[in-house]
Amino acid sequence: MSEPSENRLDTVGGLARLAAGAWLKTASWGFGASIRAARVAADPRQALELAQEVGGGVRGYAREFLGVSELDRLVGQLMPAGAGEESPNGDPPDSEALRAAGAELLRQSAEVDLPDMAHPAFARILEELAPDEARILRLLATEGLQPAVDVRATQLMGLGSQVVAEGLTMIGQRAGCRNLDRVPSYLNNLNRLGLVWFSKEPLEDPIAYQVLEAQPKVLDAIKRSGRTKTVQRSIHLAPFGRDFCDAVLPRGTAEIDALDT
Repeated sequence: MSEPSENRLDTVGGLARLAAGAWLKTASWGFGASIRAARVAADPRQALELAQEVGGGVRGYAREFLGVSELDRLVGQLMPAGAGEESPNGDPPDSEALRAAGAELLRQSAEVDLPDMAHPAFARILEELAPDEARILRLLATEGLQPAVDVRATQLMGLGSQVVAEGLTMIGQRAGCRNLDRVPSYLNNLNRLGLVWFSKEPLEDPIAYQVLEAQPKVLDAIKRSGRTKTVQRSIHLAPFGRDFCDAVLPRGTAEIDALDT
């Protein structure tokens, strides 16, 4: 192997170690970067993709929490000259440039030997996740869809109903979330990112709803109104969310612990 290739591998290895360290100290970004970094260390052809992800996600966290000053240098060694630059006047790319980029995507889609790579949106999504949201995704990926209920106050003679509480779940407890009161916001964000979806269809297992409806929050909502009913629903991992979890999320503590060795 030539000396430039050896230097490139050393740089990728350094990025891999930094990404793994950033994951351990800043879980909101690193659930995916560390795994990707470990893979790239064995395949330098994917170094540019790693550099772009690390440059966009780890740099800020590394400076703030790790004090890593050499990260810019490592990323700079992997990034080609002019990569990601705007036009000289700072304006975004024009229509011609965007059309050329679209044509390049179509050209690449026709290549039968193009290596299978993660979706380019995954790096951006990692930057928009809270640590608890990563736990929720891992729960859905490993345990499957989860029950949810709405509590509605019914009117006399069955003429309509009003929402007392909606989207009550045990996802926060089951996932081990630190901030249980934020779980509804977490789920909304995951839905916004296209990772989960809310179904009106219930699970086939009635016991799951019996356990859920015995929880304090559900019982409190039922007590708030004289006549109530519960509407059973479910929360699923979307197909895009499953691909995301398969690509970036460690599934068990053993895999997470291995990143620090």
